[in-house]
Amino acid sequence: MTSSTPPTIPKYDVFLSFRGLDTRRNFISFLYKELVRRNIRTFKDDKELESGRKISPELERAIQESKFAVVVISANYAASTWCLQELVKIMDFVNKGSLTVIPVFHGVEPCHVRWQMEKFAVQFEEHKSEDREKVLSWGHALTNLANISGHCSSEWEDDSMMVDEIARRISTWIDTTRKPTRTGSNLVGIDVHMKAVSRLIDLNSKKKSVRVIGIWGRGGNGRSALAEFVYKNICQHFGSHCFLENVKRISQDRHMSHLRQEVLKRVQVESNQKVLLVANEVNKLEHFDALAEDFSCFGPGSIVIITTQDKQLLVSAGIKLVYEAEPLAFQKVRELFRQLGFRVREGAIESELCKGTNLAMKWLGCCLPVRSGYRKLS
Repeated sequence: MTSSTPPTIPKYDVFLSFRGLDTRRNFISFLYKELVRRNIRTFKDDKELESGRKISPELERAIQESKFAVVVISANYAASTWCLQELVKIMDFVNKGSLTVIPVFHGVEPCHVRWQMEKFAVQFEEHKSEDREKVLSWGHALTNLANISGHCSSEWEDDSMMVDEIARRISTWIDTTRKPTRTGSNLVGIDVHMKAVSRLIDLNSKKKSVRVIGIWGRGGNGRSALAEFVYKNICQHFGSHCFLENVKRISQDRHMSHLRQEVLKRVQVESNQKVLLVANEVNKLEHFDALAEDFSCFGPGSIVIITTQDKQLLVSAGIKLVYEAEPLAFQKVRELFRQLGFRVREGAIESELCKGTNLAMKWLGCCLPVRSGYRKLS
């Protein structure tokens, strides 16, 4: 794919993965109807493959061309090799950062799914004749899915209430990402940066420690825009999350304990809860040290993202996972202007930049090469 190829626009908003035997005529029927009512483009396969058959290219393409996958784990889900193959594909795309998964545990306990206990243990025993590596991949996919915050039917009075909440959340997410000028999910150049940062974050990492990622960039506020894009794309995977807009401003003329109090006020840390914390504009090592005092309260799989202009600060803090947000070439900047609806004339770039206040314009500030002289406006 050449650099001038426009980003792929997902064909579907939602891909539904489920065991038809358990949920097709009840829960899935209600959920599908509600999603369609909200004008959410939803893929629901009405055919279930026979045991042993591979997933068709069309079905794999439908997964790839979706923004979200709602995976409904029910009592007999793991008895179907087809469902398990489908789940592996879904989690592959989730791991690549191109798909967001929403787990729904319908009539089952998440811990039974996570560790393949009770019915799931019996169902996996029935797969012992299958290829060992394949069975292991099925187990890993279930475990990774169960580690993501989702919906459990036992926590709801009835299915209709859970359906309404799932549809509402998806609708809200889609409304905030459908217009490129608001969230930047389709902005020229952002996909390359997002994928690179997603690899550093690695949502499916088995490491139990809190992982700290640094985003560094000279001048402008592009690193902040990138961190905000990342935050909006992955925050639903965490039990608690917080975006500190400007650590430098929060800490100005105040004791470092104020910064800690601000974090604790925004992040509801419960026992072993997975947390996402984005600390934007950290310009002193003392800021990081104050934040780090609470990392021990964060549960396994927690992520902390630090943005700064000072690369040495990240080195001094011992942060190994660092991404440099480099500006785009001027050709890309012109393309981005066109995407944002501007008439591109080099002499008019400065005046157009002054009008921009939304997230897309922040990204544009990141894209401008430092040598152009326009960076100061972002």
